[in-house]
Formats: sequence, structure tokens, C-alpha cells
Amino acid sequence: MNKVVASAAEAVADIGDGSSLAVGGFGMSGVPTALIAALLEQGATDLETISNNLGVDGFGLGTLLAAGRIRRTIGSYVGNNKEFARQYLAGEIELELTPQGTLAERLRAGGAGIAAFYTPAGVGTLVAEGGLPWRHHPDGSVAVASPAKEVREFDGVSYVLERALVPDFGLVHAWKGDRHG
Repeated sequence: MNKVVASAAEAVADIGDGSSLAVGGFGMSGVPTALIAALLEQGATDLETISNNLGVDGFGLGTLLAAGRIRRTIGSYVGNNKEFARQYLAGEIELELTPQGTLAERLRAGGAGIAAFYTPAGVGTLVAEGGLPWRHHPDGSVAVASPAKEVREFDGVSYVLERALVPDFGLVHAWKGDRHG
């Protein structure tokens, strides 16, 4: 089966409103800008993104964010995007902040068919205890806070239970791909 398509537009054609997207890139490197631009033009909205960050203003996922297309994001770093900060504090977008290694493992586990796993990352913090503000009210108060997560001890060490992530689509930047992979 040959999975190559003729254009970025064709590659994102099946992404519908409400879809979840794992989006590659780290900082400004490896961002699938052609696919993000095609998705912006395609028009899908109410998206949930899973990515290290939301790009910067005017670049990467920052373009979808500025267009109001992202409803929720799961990420580990959000510090370089002024529009994200504005939307988050105004209650226009939901954020599930996740430690970087945990984010990568949640995606890997989902791809491997593992529903959840235990990790020491986040033990003793709001990541495990709950209460991180996921969404604000327009007045700045917390509308939705993260729930507490299960914590168990194994051999005298505490671990937090993290659920795997299985997004609907993945967007990656690549120079070359396997036609049959």
C-alpha cells in the first residue's frame, strides 16, 4: 500500500472539526509548517493539539492558535507565545501541562497499546495532586482544574499513574518517508 499523497492539502483533508493532533517539532525545529498551513487553509476547528509547545506568534501552531482553531492543548512548554498566554488567561483555550518526558512516554505508550503507566515525574506536585488550572473564567478565576492522579508506591518509591495518549492524527516534518510504512 502506497501512502504517499500529492500535496499537504491532501494529507490533511481528513482532519475534521474536534480532531486531536500530535504535532512534531521542538522549539522552532522540525515543525511541520507545510501541514499546519494546509490545515489552516482547510478550516478544521475545535482542535486538540498534543505538542511540546504551541509555536510562537505567527509561526507553527501559533498560526492555528491565532485563528482560534485550537480548543485544548496538551504540552510541556508554553512560554514563547503571547497569543497563547492571552487566550489561556481569558479562558479561551484549555491547557493540560505535562512534564516533557511524560508527554513523550504518554504518546509512545498509546502507540504501543499501553493504556497507562507509572512514572516518578510529578510526584509531590500539582501534576499528581491536582489543581493545575486547565481553563480560566474570563475574570481570571479557575474554571477547570486538573484532577488528582493515582499515586502508588513500588519498592519504597512513589509513582504517579499517567494515561496514554492516542491522537486521531499526527503531523510531522520529514525530508523523506517510507512509501509503504
